Amino acid sequence: LEAQLEENDIDVLVFSMDSGLRLIPIAALHDGEQFLVEKYALALVPSFGLTDTRYVDIHQSPILAMGASQFPDQPPLPTMPIELSNIISDPRQGELFINDNFTVDNFIAQNRRSQPFRIIHLGTHAQFTAGDFNDSFIQFSDQKLKIRELRQISDELGWSNTNTTPIELLVLSACETALGDEEAELGFAGLAVQAGVKSALASLWYISDLGTLALMTEFYDNLSDVLVKAEALRSTQLSMLNGEVQIKDRELLLSNGGSVDLPSPLPEGSLTFSDPYFWSAFTIIGNWN
Repeated sequence: LEAQLEENDIDVLVFSMDSGLRLIPIAALHDGEQFLVEKYALALVPSFGLTDTRYVDIHQSPILAMGASQFPDQPPLPTMPIELSNIISDPRQGELFINDNFTVDNFIAQNRRSQPFRIIHLGTHAQFTAGDFNDSFIQFSDQKLKIRELRQISDELGWSNTNTTPIELLVLSACETALGDEEAELGFAGLAVQAGVKSALASLWYISDLGTLALMTEFYDNLSDVLVKAEALRSTQLSMLNGEVQIKDRELLLSNGGSVDLPSPLPEGSLTFSDPYFWSAFTIIGNWN
């Protein structure tokens, strides 16, 4: 297909795949010379017919940033406060709720505001267990939110109602949020898109805390510049692949020359994110514009 793609100046590839193929990290497919993401921006859709493909400029939209760094029965996420604060740092704007304020009730309340958030970012733990929805959850500070409960909340908030302002982007900065099975295609992210969220950024496997901080910080910077979600993710992945995003001397160095100080408990030393493990786990699901 490559000759046809070049002839038509195609720069975004959107995949709608059958069961068993949805867990492939498309960005990391390789032809022997290049990764696919080096040639195209990429996205997945549960269904072309049910995908809202309209473009909306969201680079100045307020962001609802929620998450947790401490958990009663799970490992801490020490970089999460940094990730969330970076997301709404100037020139971006939004509201931040972390740890005790990261509750299901507060999430619902914030999504009922008269001026709704068009971008929602959840930074926490998550787990998908095939075949049993009761064992699959997104961790809030007060409870583990199950897949069926997420669907109920989406109905309660009217995400699929054509009279409400749609959520343009739901970012699930947690493990396995795009992992699903035949009953829940593309996991939490797929269900969110089916419930009316236009697009979700989610992960396919257990991810590195530092790698996620690097990817998310770079992604939001790119989203402010590139304006197209799939292109913003591609720019992020290329910067990580090419070693333009790295950790050195307890600082996260970004491709634009900026830096982010890291918490002191983290070990000294250098870390690059060029391995596909770091950058190919996250994928855009739904609207790619």
